[in-house]
Amino acid sequence: MILAAGRGERMRPLTDRTPKPLLPVAGKPLIIWHLERLAAAGIHEIVINHAHLGDQIEALLGEGDAWNVAIRYSAEPRGALETAGGIANALPLLGTEPFLVVNGDIYCDWDFSRARIADDALAHLVLVDNPAHHPGGDFTLHDGKVGAGGTAQAGSAANIGTAYTFSGIGIYRPEFFADIARGTPAKLAPLLNEAIAAAQVSGEYHAGQWVDVGTPERLMALDAHLRHAC
Repeated sequence: MILAAGRGERMRPLTDRTPKPLLPVAGKPLIIWHLERLAAAGIHEIVINHAHLGDQIEALLGEGDAWNVAIRYSAEPRGALETAGGIANALPLLGTEPFLVVNGDIYCDWDFSRARIADDALAHLVLVDNPAHHPGGDFTLHDGKVGAGGTAQAGSAANIGTAYTFSGIGIYRPEFFADIARGTPAKLAPLLNEAIAAAQVSGEYHAGQWVDVGTPERLMALDAHLRHAC
């Protein structure tokens, strides 16, 4: 599942007329970088949620034939349903097995074919080094288990090890979202914190490239980097 329902407030005015996942990076929309890499990793069945200007996403991507994928869409109401609410709303399209979720507004070279989840985990998170705009991080990682961390937990007993930032890439079991009624807004963090407390969240560290494309400045920097790399 690619999360593409956000309004992109920090990216305004660029997102006033274009949904953030369709903003171009090195000559193609950000979301197409995801589609190409997912297809290359052997992942061909994709669900995309949308709200703000979602008709543009459907019009550009269609059913996904151009990228050798099959796309289904999960439309959300104006204002969207937050991350967990959007995923819960799309569960009928995602099936009964664990599924990969990636934020539509990131760029990352993590190998999607690595997507796995342990039998005793409800969620598996890919963590990255803390960027300059988020120095406190989100979670810790110790022996493959994600722990409470980041600025909010600094100095607590639960904060063992280095704090990392959540990349926006995770693997989840459908039952992780079972208590969220379809169509109800819900944030992901409370669910993760509850599962972390029960030692049901695993994780891994990714040392490669990752960019949270959340502002026009970061969009421009990524564009320049990828054009130079090409």
